[in-house]
Amino acid sequence: MPGTSRMPVSLRESFVRVKNNSKNLRPTNPLQLLNLDLLKNIIFFLFVLRWTRRALWKLKGRGLLGTLAELYTNVKRVLYGYFLRMPGVRSQVRKQVTEAISKMQSKMVPANTTRYLTLPKEGWTEDAVRTELESLANMDHTRWEDGFVSGAVYHGEDDLIKLQTEAYGKFTVANPIHPDVFPGVRKMEAEVVAMVLSLFNAPTGAAGVSTSGGTESILMAVLSARQKAYVERGVTEPEMILPETAHTAFRKAGEYFKIKIHIVSCPAPSHQVDVRRVSRLINANTILLVGSAPNFPHGIIDDISALSKLALKRRLPLHVDCCLGSFLVPFLERAGFETEPFDFRLKGVTSISCDTHKYGFAPKGNSTVLYRTEQLRSYQYFVDPSWSGGVYASPGIAGSRPGALIAGCWASLMSVGESGYLSSCEQIVGTTKKLADRIKVESPVLAAELEILGKPLVSVLAFRAINLNIYDIADGMSAKGWHLNALQNPPAIHVAMTLPLTKVWEKLASDLEAVIEAEREKERVRIVEGKAPTNSKKQPGGDAAALYGVAGSLPNKSIVVDLATGFLDLLYKA
Repeated sequence: MPGTSRMPVSLRESFVRVKNNSKNLRPTNPLQLLNLDLLKNIIFFLFVLRWTRRALWKLKGRGLLGTLAELYTNVKRVLYGYFLRMPGVRSQVRKQVTEAISKMQSKMVPANTTRYLTLPKEGWTEDAVRTELESLANMDHTRWEDGFVSGAVYHGEDDLIKLQTEAYGKFTVANPIHPDVFPGVRKMEAEVVAMVLSLFNAPTGAAGVSTSGGTESILMAVLSARQKAYVERGVTEPEMILPETAHTAFRKAGEYFKIKIHIVSCPAPSHQVDVRRVSRLINANTILLVGSAPNFPHGIIDDISALSKLALKRRLPLHVDCCLGSFLVPFLERAGFETEPFDFRLKGVTSISCDTHKYGFAPKGNSTVLYRTEQLRSYQYFVDPSWSGGVYASPGIAGSRPGALIAGCWASLMSVGESGYLSSCEQIVGTTKKLADRIKVESPVLAAELEILGKPLVSVLAFRAINLNIYDIADGMSAKGWHLNALQNPPAIHVAMTLPLTKVWEKLASDLEAVIEAEREKERVRIVEGKAPTNSKKQPGGDAAALYGVAGSLPNKSIVVDLATGFLDLLYKA
């Protein structure tokens, strides 16, 4: 037909053949058709069953109102994320983030120092290196030596530092990956783990490993629980349940190991995890329950006894994070202080993390993770029997590790000893209670403005402001040379008492009084001028006030993530 194109004969014939063959492939037998429909129905049924079960778990764990509130929060976060990506808004946000990162850079990366970006053509003399090291050690910094830092340095006395340095020197090249080459390091590491197991009343057959810090200890405990659930129960979509105050390393473990996280509130006045809500969230995919002794934000010990009973009843592992409590919590009772059950004497506790580099006073880079049984420990091992480089086995994430750090840890534990740790517990926890009394009772200024969160039993005090902006108080303390920890959800500050801080705690209290009086005067001036009060989220002040004030008001935290990412980038800017 004129005006129409015709398919070539050969191509048309091929098309017809394929069409006819495809017809022949279709089942014509009624029984075959029935089986195909049945298979489709089974797949659809399993799909519906899976998502129905998930929905029921959600309703059981959060309740109807809680589920709707969570849905509302998620929708608001997503919509606000789209808003931030709008062309005009995105450019303004990027400009402000860039300005904030530039401000951080001016503080973190001094412009008036010599920068070494390539290897020197000729190696420096030892004296030249020593001179530069001295200059680097004396760079302007918060004076931890004077006790002006919350946490960070937990001992710091010259005699112990000298002993640790000597231990470093004797094992500078040692690597525990070669126990035949460095048998002394293997012996010290095994003994450190054994001492910490004994401290936490581990039963016969308990085991542990040393790690580089609390984060790695937590990661290993979570990995062990995940592998246990997979091997013993076939769990392929693991979930774990955390108090909202649990260390963020558990959230990191969830992201690293693809484990779904359920966060449980720690309501006032106790600020302990709500064990009833933990119980409601348990399902067939749950691999681990978590408690803290104490937690980092507020210094509160969770109800580990109740969690232990729940773990036993539901046949689940329970990890107790004692990284911060470390060598204080085990000595509370003997030092005459109030305590709560938290260790392996509770039958449901299956693993504990303890930082020897905090109140164990070991050099930074030392921690332990302890297990009730050797079998639980083996779940964190990595073994490759078929590598071309030979059979490879490692107890944790790291391969090569610094034997010098292990030597420094062993020397610290042996030097301080049981009596030394008991004495430090009396001094640190006793001073914490003195500061608490000053805030609650003895100082009219502090008692009228600050409220301590919960009932802390160890070395951390967290407090919020009643009338003022707590982050303005944090900035005021920073201006006086103090390095304290700003918290969020709820807005607060915490002080982690250390041996250096015990010597200057009264100055800390008096500086707090002075800052609060100054902030009150600013408040009075603002009211006279008819301006908004400083505790309004619309009135961020200094660095802490700006960061946490803005972060707390944003339904989507992507801007905060950008700022934090920029901060991490600055760590490696030479």
